[in-house]
Amino acid sequence: MPRNVRQVSLVACLLLVVLRVSIGWQFLYEGLWKLGTQHTGKPWTAEGYLANARGPFRDRFRALVDDPDGLKKLDFDTMVERWKGWQERFFAQYPTLDEKQKQEFDLLLSGASEFSQPLAALPEGVDLKKFKPKKYKAPDGWYLRYNAKPKRLETNLHLVPEEREALLKLVEPVPQTEEEIVAAADPQTVRPELDPMAKKYQDAINKLCDRSGKLGLTQRLQVLLKEDPSRSGVVLDPQTGEIDPQRPGDNAIYRHMLARYEDNLKQARQTFQQDHLANQWGKVMEHKAKLLGPVDALTTELREGSYKLLTLDQAALGPVPEPKSQIRQINTLTMWSLAILGVALMAGFCSRISALGAAGLLLLFYLPMPPWPGVPEAPGPEHSLFVNKNLIEFFACLALAALPTGRWIGLDALIRRFVFRSNTD
Repeated sequence: MPRNVRQVSLVACLLLVVLRVSIGWQFLYEGLWKLGTQHTGKPWTAEGYLANARGPFRDRFRALVDDPDGLKKLDFDTMVERWKGWQERFFAQYPTLDEKQKQEFDLLLSGASEFSQPLAALPEGVDLKKFKPKKYKAPDGWYLRYNAKPKRLETNLHLVPEEREALLKLVEPVPQTEEEIVAAADPQTVRPELDPMAKKYQDAINKLCDRSGKLGLTQRLQVLLKEDPSRSGVVLDPQTGEIDPQRPGDNAIYRHMLARYEDNLKQARQTFQQDHLANQWGKVMEHKAKLLGPVDALTTELREGSYKLLTLDQAALGPVPEPKSQIRQINTLTMWSLAILGVALMAGFCSRISALGAAGLLLLFYLPMPPWPGVPEAPGPEHSLFVNKNLIEFFACLALAALPTGRWIGLDALIRRFVFRSNTD
């Protein structure tokens, strides 16, 4: 092996420099992309990668994540507290928010507390006091009324379709005789034409129901996590319509799947057991995505909706900072390490140290999901055994660390020529 750099061919030197610059560009672009997502409603985080760690270091990497299985996201009170924390940080980050912006934020988060729709007058014979909510659990002090002074319908209810139908029928003639009752039950029966006032009333009811059906994010989260029977376990028997105690909800099924996977993981020794584990983990991840996907979508909607409220001057203040946590420190360190090492490798500055640092970072990317026998395969189209892209780049960086490529083409060459030579002189 040649010990003098002059014995290495020019083509080899150029290719090694191109390799260094290529890896540096990949690092830089990846770091800048991840940093750029911090200004969006869905910032990049290493949480998912670490939470899905597998192999002998699984527990160590998963311990770096506060909620690796996402169980806290399935708790309504925990998510509400997280969103309130986001609201506090949002208001603190942008102190110039005016009252209108704050009201719009509250409307986005909590929804409207009451709804109204203009109506010149109630049709004769319509008594809204006779209306009672059916499916929706009415809050204390609920009301649906006609305010004659501003001439509008008012309610603090989120009217459901069944209630809409009941309100629309208040202006339709009630069948009295047996023949009328039978005719009304026939869908082909031609209904009598309503008078103009009744038509305006029905139109106002339809618009009022549409407005009241728009829930705030917190209300939608409540429906999703607390009132959805398929999640909570309050599953109705399709035959009787009653609660079926033998059918657990999706949340309970997910917890059971996690516990079963952890038990099987401890006992797996043979290849067929590992294959079964890989298949089982895939099903766990499918169920997790089904449960957490809608919750994450609401969080993204909150963040994106919040940023849309800002003026250009306010947006220039930067994104809302995340609360201090171990995963936030990991995210920050990862993003800036990628960007800084990428610049150093491309520029050929401290090229050996930069290549060694890049190798260390790649090793940390490799170990959470190593393609080793007995370890479930990482998700994606790539299939590897022992060696994957991260390990290949790891060895490439070690090779670059063993060669002074920065002295061939890079800032190291300029520093050596102008700084160290002047000191020697």
